[in-house]
Amino acid sequence: MSAAKKSKKSSAKLIDLDLLAAVTEIPGPPGYEKPVRDFILSKVAGWCDSLRIDNIGNVICHVKGKNSDECSMAAAHMDEIGFMVKSIDDRGFLRFHTLGGFDPKALTAQRVIVHGKEDLLGTMGAKPIHIMDAGDRAKTPETTDFFIDLGLPVGEVKKLVEVGDPITRWSPLVEIGECVNCKSLDNRASVYVLLETLRELKEEKKKLSHDFYAVFTVQEEVGLRGVMASTLDIQPKFGIGLDTTIAFDGPGSTAENRVTGLGEGVGIKLMDSSVICDPRMIRYMKELATKNKITWQPEILTAGGTDTAGMQRNTPGGAIVGALSVPTRNIHLATEMCDKKDLRATIDLLKLVVANFDKGNWEA
Repeated sequence: MSAAKKSKKSSAKLIDLDLLAAVTEIPGPPGYEKPVRDFILSKVAGWCDSLRIDNIGNVICHVKGKNSDECSMAAAHMDEIGFMVKSIDDRGFLRFHTLGGFDPKALTAQRVIVHGKEDLLGTMGAKPIHIMDAGDRAKTPETTDFFIDLGLPVGEVKKLVEVGDPITRWSPLVEIGECVNCKSLDNRASVYVLLETLRELKEEKKKLSHDFYAVFTVQEEVGLRGVMASTLDIQPKFGIGLDTTIAFDGPGSTAENRVTGLGEGVGIKLMDSSVICDPRMIRYMKELATKNKITWQPEILTAGGTDTAGMQRNTPGGAIVGALSVPTRNIHLATEMCDKKDLRATIDLLKLVVANFDKGNWEA
């Protein structure tokens, strides 16, 4: 107990663990973000000058700056990967469709919550290895090999669950060493970063150089849908994507495939599969980080896209975009892991980025 207490106390200066735990544990798969949206709305009202929800469900927070003719926008997606009930069989077992990308191997023995007429805890099931034949064992698992067991008779299941009900993973936040570990750090880590940025900017009474829109977007995991709608509305000159990125820095990693490493600072994105970040924005972010002694690392993600792309391409003439990434191990598993120091570095750099666009060199 003493070690755990000491760990929690030492991390308090870096991050708000209670807030991070709350925002990661709230359910919100693509299209069903209302619970996490309601939580965000309960926090941000006093931290911005105006607040609204658009038709698709994005939360848009507006902070006035010195220059209202041009604006910046930061986007952090609220949705987490999840599932939807596809069918209920005659014994009460559920089949499901995925909402977002999964490695089927990761589904084995995972606990989930089915959000029906009430929340029901369930577990993923599959054919036991003891009765698999050689063909079964050699086969690569598919999501269709799994089902959800609610431990209830079929009549009770059908009273409480309908086809189309959303499903999320159950994995509360815990501290492991200097890190946090739970489901949905992709992308609730960035939701947390954006919330803390808004709060600290307000408390520090910083006057921003330009109007700033902090946008908590929907449906990123199924195709950047929310950010495209909000960007068409806001029309930012500057766009900052906020997301997690691969930290493959353990056994088997090489300089070629590691992307980032935990504890080595905020990632400044150079590119991912959906965007090549603007060199002017990359330079601006690097200079701010270096000048202010914020630990950072370059990020090239060759597979996987982010809301950054939606901001770049959904305004006339395009936006000047970049992205800050939180290094994360085990992405899209129920055991995602981030280092608290990297979370703190991301908040510190984001505050500087959104406050000082008048100091950047934006000549083409």
